[in-house]
Amino acid sequence: MNPTPNDPEAVAAARTPRAASTLILLRDAEQGPQVLMLKRHGLSEVHAGAFVFPGGKLDAPDAQLQDTHHLDESAQALHARLGESDIDTATAAGLYVAALRETFEESGLLLAENLTIARAEEAQARLASGLAFNTLLAEMGLRLRVGALAPWSRWVTPPDSPNKRFDTRFFVARAPEGLARHDERETTEARWVLPRPALESYWQGEIALAPPQIMTLAHLARHGSVESVLSEARGRLPALIQPHVFRDGEGRAMCYPGDELHPVRARAMPGPLRLFTRGHRFEPENGFEGFFSACAP
Repeated sequence: MNPTPNDPEAVAAARTPRAASTLILLRDAEQGPQVLMLKRHGLSEVHAGAFVFPGGKLDAPDAQLQDTHHLDESAQALHARLGESDIDTATAAGLYVAALRETFEESGLLLAENLTIARAEEAQARLASGLAFNTLLAEMGLRLRVGALAPWSRWVTPPDSPNKRFDTRFFVARAPEGLARHDERETTEARWVLPRPALESYWQGEIALAPPQIMTLAHLARHGSVESVLSEARGRLPALIQPHVFRDGEGRAMCYPGDELHPVRARAMPGPLRLFTRGHRFEPENGFEGFFSACAP
């Protein structure tokens, strides 16, 4: 049921960002690191038809896995890496679990100890039959490799967004062995892409991308290997990115931390500080090469 204007508490609750997680799976290729992207179903409520990194909202059972039987690293250590003092330890660990669970549900790839391709396929079949993720882990004796995930960034949907709002933690990790598959429900295509060519495809109108994916690909394009990405992530706390939306003539534009119009004046990530809506595309002020400007955070 949708909230009514006479129910301000319900309206506020509906506009509160939902906690979510995204996992950027990477693998090395000759030309540099490739990233897994999935095409959202055309009828999806969020980013319909766009290419995204696997992920989704935090579910209550995700925060129930905190012991060493299920996780290869302590919940306290995971909490510290996020650098978020305003959430509890269980929620912090749950965000890592949500990233792994959603990625497994959407792509069939799971980071778990001693998981062969054959066992991963068995686990995927059991999950598809309706078995709950936590029950699956217990019955198959699987321990999640949460320690392989490094927090990368945190994106919060702007308050005036017409779509659902999310508070999404982005993680990076080296992809496990196995074939990535789309699930034919939420996603309709799985594709390994090089960051810059993916942005070129977006620029040519061949694929659709949302701003968090655009800016993340532009950031990843600066790295020559998976280890380089992981080294950066492990050497800093994840950047908090709350886009600030403003009017640009007849259209809308958004700016990021470090821009003179943004409330936060310290730069949070490399790349353009503003994206302008032009037609059906988000563009830097200086054209395509503006995605790769030399500025560093």
